[in-house]
Amino acid sequence: MARRGDTIELAVLGLLHEGPMHGYELRKRLNLMLGWGRVLSYGSLYPALKKMLRANLITEVSTTTTPTSRRPRIVYEVTEAGTEQFQRLMSEVGPTAWEDDNFDIRFAFFSSTDMEIRLRVLEGRRSRLQERLARVQDELARTQAEVDRYAGELQRHGVESVEREVRWLSDLIRAERGDDTPGSAGNASPSTSPASKPVVND
Repeated sequence: MARRGDTIELAVLGLLHEGPMHGYELRKRLNLMLGWGRVLSYGSLYPALKKMLRANLITEVSTTTTPTSRRPRIVYEVTEAGTEQFQRLMSEVGPTAWEDDNFDIRFAFFSSTDMEIRLRVLEGRRSRLQERLARVQDELARTQAEVDRYAGELQRHGVESVEREVRWLSDLIRAERGDDTPGSAGNASPSTSPASKPVVND
């Protein structure tokens, strides 16, 4: 399982490839990427930045002030070693690549990888969710008679969320392969946009 610090490192390196940023901007962008349910605090971000500075993955390039604050802000920039680390992390296609947090970050930077890597990550994520779906459906079938209406509705909501993401992934896989045949890759409904991809937790 990917550690939280590893996920933050990948996200920071990816964002800094777009250009230098200070801590406030990094945190704002990271929270947009992680979604409302996984807010990143400064207490998590700054230790990760210090670790990356020690590893020479990023560097402090300048300080700036704002009209509303006289306190200088440190600006971070990715180094050559950081670029190499980012490329290495983005080329990994093992199980950690399709875990919930790590997959979302990987997907945000998919333009930095080639099609074969994207396909392997998408297919791995879909397989993981299909396994999860079978598990949740089995649990729902076994407990349906034992739970009240609201607990049952919550379980059904979980099933529907996983089903939506599986369909979304199937659309993406079909698009990567250049297959525009309706209903292929096990998909029978229009795709949702990446921005509306459901967040599904174990």
